[in-house]
Amino acid sequence: MFEPGIKTREKNIEYRSREYLTPEEVKRLIQAAGLRGRHPVRDQAIVLLSFRHGLRAGEAATLKWDAVMDKSIYIQRLKGSVSGSHPLQPDELELLQELRERYPDSRYLFPNERGEHISQGAITKMLERAGKLAELPMAIHPHMLRHSCGYYLAELGMPTRDIQEYLGHRQIQNTVRYTAGNPARFNKIQWEMV
Repeated sequence: MFEPGIKTREKNIEYRSREYLTPEEVKRLIQAAGLRGRHPVRDQAIVLLSFRHGLRAGEAATLKWDAVMDKSIYIQRLKGSVSGSHPLQPDELELLQELRERYPDSRYLFPNERGEHISQGAITKMLERAGKLAELPMAIHPHMLRHSCGYYLAELGMPTRDIQEYLGHRQIQNTVRYTAGNPARFNKIQWEMV
């Protein structure tokens, strides 16, 4: 509803043409996250794990060490999504080991200055700063990493149902956007000169 004098936020399409990053852009964002700030390892880990596990900012912010098992992590999903365990890759395990050494007394993977979990707002600010440092072509927000995960899995050819389970979507309609928007499915088209 329009109210005179109150500025309303435009639709996302007015701010950027796409809501996800390419794997190369994610790499640049991870590198940039470690360049500034007091918590370079923590910030790089937030970007990497958010991308690899399709985490929302609130899911990343509240991850606790008891969710980390031998070679997997339990993702407690928010917004009515389905929680579950994901395998951890060797580089993630190394980064988590370094985090544990830096913050030995924290219950949370990503602590703030007081040892509590980082806020969603702090994650947003860190990503905005890292996006500028990485010279990415658009403004970055945390949910882009979740979308980037979905599009990446679709690009790998993962079935829609598997992507749905990985991201914890209750409804398949939330997942179809990744497979429907994946240009790799058209790679088999061979145009002849007309």
